[in-house]
Amino acid sequence: MSDATAASRRASPRRTGEYAEDARGAEAMRRLPAAGVLAVALAGFCCFLDLYATQPLLPLLESVFHASKAAAGATVSAGTIAVALGAPVIGLFADRVTRKRLIVAALFALVIPTALAATSRGLGELVAWRFLQGLAVPAVYVSLIAYITEEAGAASVGIVMAGFVTGNVLGGLSGRAIAGVVASHGGWRRAFVVLSALNLVGAAATWRWLLPSRHFTPHPGGGLGIRERSVALSDERLLATYAIAFCMLFALVATFSYITFHLAAPPFGLGPAALGGVFLVYLVGAAITPAAGRWIDRAGSRIVLTAAASVGVVGIILTLAHSLPLVIGGLALCGSAAFMSQSAAASYLRIASPPAARSLASGVYVTCYYLGGSIGGILPGFLWERAGWGGCVALVIVAQLVIATMAWRWWERRDR
Repeated sequence: MSDATAASRRASPRRTGEYAEDARGAEAMRRLPAAGVLAVALAGFCCFLDLYATQPLLPLLESVFHASKAAAGATVSAGTIAVALGAPVIGLFADRVTRKRLIVAALFALVIPTALAATSRGLGELVAWRFLQGLAVPAVYVSLIAYITEEAGAASVGIVMAGFVTGNVLGGLSGRAIAGVVASHGGWRRAFVVLSALNLVGAAATWRWLLPSRHFTPHPGGGLGIRERSVALSDERLLATYAIAFCMLFALVATFSYITFHLAAPPFGLGPAALGGVFLVYLVGAAITPAAGRWIDRAGSRIVLTAAASVGVVGIILTLAHSLPLVIGGLALCGSAAFMSQSAAASYLRIASPPAARSLASGVYVTCYYLGGSIGGILPGFLWERAGWGGCVALVIVAQLVIATMAWRWWERRDR
């Protein structure tokens, strides 16, 4: 063997290691173009346009259908329960088809039950259509989270996830505001007609502008072995993340569903349009969330999530004031805290779950998230009978404390 050949062989392990390090570095620095981030935000907008649209209508629906507060709240919980039930199925099978195809198909499917909700002859029928609306959401939500983790590297995943959450925020805000204004002038049925038309436009725009996946590998057989399933369902960091997801949406739905009853009653006396306008506080969260994404990339999800939970506690306490501006300010803090928390937790999924189990982990995450929202839409209604809005505030504070505790105990101090 020549000296040159021996030297070459001795150098091979070093070069292989260098290539692996280069590959990891290239993956970390991978970024979506600005147009790609915008398309992700648009899909997130469409996904959330309808899900919470009945929140400003709850006092109106309570009156029209002569229902209890908990029964009216079921129009919110029906959609979130459907998301929770559908997410694990999507998580298991999302890797069989391309991300864009599944996202676009689900957005077009959402148009049908949204339009048919306007034909409801009773509260039960409306709840049923709301449930069918919710079934379309996890295909978009789970697929988009997986899309982001595949297409954005570690150096930019926080920013892209924040863009997705910003789209969620603006979609949820727009759905609530539009429903409130349209219902005030044309009735609650017309609100669903308008929302279905917007769904159709949004689905077509997403089909046109969402970039195809460049780093997606389909797995016709599901792609998950026993080990990957076990990790997704038993890893302590992921279990903590699922619990955090549950508490996040529980707090958000409990706050913004039952604050409508609080503000519709004396001394505030707000109507559907004004209640829809209350959700404009989401714009504060939409403005803050991109900055939170950069903070996540620098400081880590653990720090951001703990700070967000603290802000949420302060915000919900402010809603106990008898001054409308203070209540609105408190709601702005609550909304901003929720969106920061969501960005941090969703970004942490990328750290805690192995690549082969990301779709399943995302599905379980979404299930827990929307189970929290489902319970948050109903449980405070029963507590209201005994403790009023103050009882709801206490529930939200407990949820925020659980979020901070879970992150501090089970997440790494630095996740990058």
